[in-house]
Amino acid sequence: MTTAKPREIFIQGITKDGRTFRPSDWAERLAGVMARFRPGGQSGPDGHLGYSPYCVPTVINGVKCVVVSEAIRDIEPMAWDFVLNFARDNELQVAEACLLPDPPARS
Repeated sequence: MTTAKPREIFIQGITKDGRTFRPSDWAERLAGVMARFRPGGQSGPDGHLGYSPYCVPTVINGVKCVVVSEAIRDIEPMAWDFVLNFARDNELQVAEACLLPDPPARS
């Protein structure tokens, strides 16, 4: 029996009416708030120095996004609700997808 991989949602920095969401650092701020949620409780004294692998800011096709793994729901359901409510309250576009790893470099 295989376990399904947690899905990922992409919160895009574009509102439902097509406007760019402001402030321009919204993705980094949201990911910063979620930085303490890490696998295996790795939220030790240096937990604030990087983003959680469950909530990562990125740019896709020139649009700021935050990629949120559904795995965070198992760690802290309120954190999952927080990011979904953030997207809803700010009328941001949300898509389900998966982030593919970069292809290996050719020698």
